Amino acid sequence: MTVEGISSNDQVIFATGGYDHTIKIWQAHTGVCQRTVQHTVSQVNALDITPDKHVIAAAGYQNIFMHDLASSNPNSVLNYEGASKNVTSLGFQEDGKWMYTGSEDLSARIWDLRASNFQCQRIFQVSAPVNCVSLHPNQSELIVGDQSGIVHLWDLRSDHNEQLIPEAEASIQDISTDPDGTYMAAVNNKGNCYVWSLSGGVGEEPTKLNPRHKILAHKRYALRCKFSPDSTLLVTTSADQTARVWKTSDFSETQVFQHESKRWVWDAAFSADSQYIFTASSDGVARLWNVSTGKIEREYQGHQKALTALAFRDQIVPLP
Repeated sequence: MTVEGISSNDQVIFATGGYDHTIKIWQAHTGVCQRTVQHTVSQVNALDITPDKHVIAAAGYQNIFMHDLASSNPNSVLNYEGASKNVTSLGFQEDGKWMYTGSEDLSARIWDLRASNFQCQRIFQVSAPVNCVSLHPNQSELIVGDQSGIVHLWDLRSDHNEQLIPEAEASIQDISTDPDGTYMAAVNNKGNCYVWSLSGGVGEEPTKLNPRHKILAHKRYALRCKFSPDSTLLVTTSADQTARVWKTSDFSETQVFQHESKRWVWDAAFSADSQYIFTASSDGVARLWNVSTGKIEREYQGHQKALTALAFRDQIVPLP
């Protein structure tokens, strides 16, 4: 059985990680675990897969590990152990030339992946622990969220940065920009989601943010926000045990996902066709939800502790 839109070819990579010190690579359309990678040094805070789908990066406590997805070698390809605190966020530039990370050591960093010794190219210092880093689709601006409630816009072209505070004394937990570069969303520890419309950002022109919506998204701590690949939806996850889906046309709520286990929902990712959402939960289970029906299509079971991170890369492949 295949879920329409979750293709069954080998180019689909779905990975999960959490507090049991393992990363699991799954066959997305069947729920079968294909490989388990040990991450013995710490919990997994964040995962991402390189655009060429060859390497998965895992952020943990004082470390970033890179694992070769094509190799059966259990050891990491590269690891960086210089961070003094938790590495909370990571991602890749669209051509895989560099990686960006955020850390509780008050910094966001850019790493040159073409260098053989995995060197830090640039550092952006802030005055509070960094919870999240997001790359604008123009690949030229990093958006950094910190625990003091500041959103920093770091222009990599000019090194100029601007700051905004959507809500006083509310820690920014996650930031997302939609693929079209039309909207930016940020969620905080009070459960609120702020949305801006974006303009500019082309050529040398910096992006301008225009406040659009404040969504009272969750009753408790919000954890993640992600836009869909087609830019029509936004998903937010929370300690209130739900993931909620919002339409970007008017930011009204269109779906609520809640499992009977009633545990925190830590992370989420859309399928390539925007019709399904993967979630990672404190009960150690990842789930695939149908956006239109709100029903669970598949569960990914095998972790022994809370799941805090997931990563999904796919290309849309028409199914027969």
